[in-house]
Amino acid sequence: MGPDKRTERAALRALAVRGLWALEVLGVLGALGALAALGALGVLGALLALLLLPPPSPAETFSAMLSVRGALGAERRLLRRLRSYLRDESSRLRRLRRFYEKVQALHQDPEASVDNPLLAFSLIKRLHSDWPNVIYSDEATRNTRALHVGLREVEQELPGTEDLDGAARALMRLQDVYALSVKGLANGVFQRAGHPPLYSPSRHVSLSADDCFHVGKVAYDAGDYYHSIAWLEEAVSLFRLSYGSWNLEDRSSLEDALDHLAFSYFMAGNISHALSLSREFLRYDPSNQRVSRNVAKYKKLLEMGTGASASPLQRPNSTRLQSRDAYEELCQRPRGQPAPEPLLYLSCSYETNSSPHLLLQPAKKEMVRIQPYVALYHDFITDAEAETIKGLAGPWLQRSVVASGEKQQKAEYRISKSAWLKDTADPVVRALDRRIAAVTGLDLRPPYAEYLQVVNYGLGGHYEPHFDHATSTKSPLYRMKSGNRIATIMIYLSAVEAGGSTAFIYANFSVPVVKNAALFWWNLRRNGNGDGDTLHAGCPVLAGDKWVANKWIHEHGQEFRRPCSADPQD
Repeated sequence: MGPDKRTERAALRALAVRGLWALEVLGVLGALGALAALGALGVLGALLALLLLPPPSPAETFSAMLSVRGALGAERRLLRRLRSYLRDESSRLRRLRRFYEKVQALHQDPEASVDNPLLAFSLIKRLHSDWPNVIYSDEATRNTRALHVGLREVEQELPGTEDLDGAARALMRLQDVYALSVKGLANGVFQRAGHPPLYSPSRHVSLSADDCFHVGKVAYDAGDYYHSIAWLEEAVSLFRLSYGSWNLEDRSSLEDALDHLAFSYFMAGNISHALSLSREFLRYDPSNQRVSRNVAKYKKLLEMGTGASASPLQRPNSTRLQSRDAYEELCQRPRGQPAPEPLLYLSCSYETNSSPHLLLQPAKKEMVRIQPYVALYHDFITDAEAETIKGLAGPWLQRSVVASGEKQQKAEYRISKSAWLKDTADPVVRALDRRIAAVTGLDLRPPYAEYLQVVNYGLGGHYEPHFDHATSTKSPLYRMKSGNRIATIMIYLSAVEAGGSTAFIYANFSVPVVKNAALFWWNLRRNGNGDGDTLHAGCPVLAGDKWVANKWIHEHGQEFRRPCSADPQD
């Protein structure tokens, strides 16, 4: 009953993106005007050669903004190729027009009689030689072949299907977490109802009907009709406004959007609306037998009293996140807004921590929370140090993984890329380790701490609520033979325009991104048990390029630096 494999046109459109893939960047863990009809045959041959290119390996452009920015370079090179193609085609079309106007003028001149032997010869020659030369010219083919070569040059850098679908899921994530309307997003407005805009871009950008259709189609293919209905509704609305016009780059149409939207409503139990949309579809494509059968089935179901009223759709919880509401409320809080109740005993101070490294330049410490203990150290690193660390990590970034039992794997609830830097990678990394040791008073010598993990978040990049410490003795963290993660220090290497806060779920507060600052907290209580109040999340990045560096310190080696308390419950 659902949409079939459309038509030959849709099949050709699908082929058109077979070349748009990219090679996944490898890293190390622990250590992405119409042409003239006269030349159409030549153009078609070259286009078919382009469409049948074998797809390279899929990439992960969407999972790190560094990769997304890298894709700009590929598009710039394609733009240069397209500019050359347009210039050459314009020249070809001007020559075609001159030929057309010359011949047309002869036909319109009553004095131009074939009684004149010169005109008679010219006519015979044109029909024998000139017209075939024009019609079978391979100039259009050569121009298109040059464009084809340009695509092949950047082919390995182009996003793949996984990237496009991941980008669509990112928009749905931003829609959900920040309570944004689909219509607002499609119009370039990042605003919750009754609230000021979360982000006001300097350049207004809106989504096309085809863009909205693709986001809805990703949800539709996943059986997520909550999201597919919202996005396909917007696609249908936009397609209706522009019906009759066609964009070269579009892969979908009003009929496609109506078809998928009708079936989404059917699967959601709203049969009357599915029937209405299917009838509208048949006005544009009355010969479609499958949709005609759907209409008959919907009528019969309604006559039987099925689907007369539909229950409101519930948003799916794909990652089975139990604390979703609290997490999203914290992410939505305006930057720097304090928790609802006043917090006592918080302060700002200059700290030396009895370390000679901090005597001349004490750490700028802001106590964020007493329980759990969370402190923010302002100006912890310099701009130059942050750029050095990002530059060292960039070539080694690969998709971030999460612990799953005894294994590590990619997960939809963590969208970023990461790399690991030893302290021997650069003097900046070594100096940063010394600074962390001075501020925390902990021993960072191997194997008491992990290497510095550098993370670049992707489009809508986030990390849903999790603990940094292991909650199972089978966790891969114990392979270091140095106990559990006793503490975390997270350094913000960049600023963001909106989103990206670090939210502590059970403790009910969030910390916005503060460039060059370092956020520190204890993961374990003094008795060695995990602190449940440290459940935290990285909110989705709404706008900007978020980089952080994580240093995880283990409990072994810290016995005399953070000794047990006299209170066994502490």
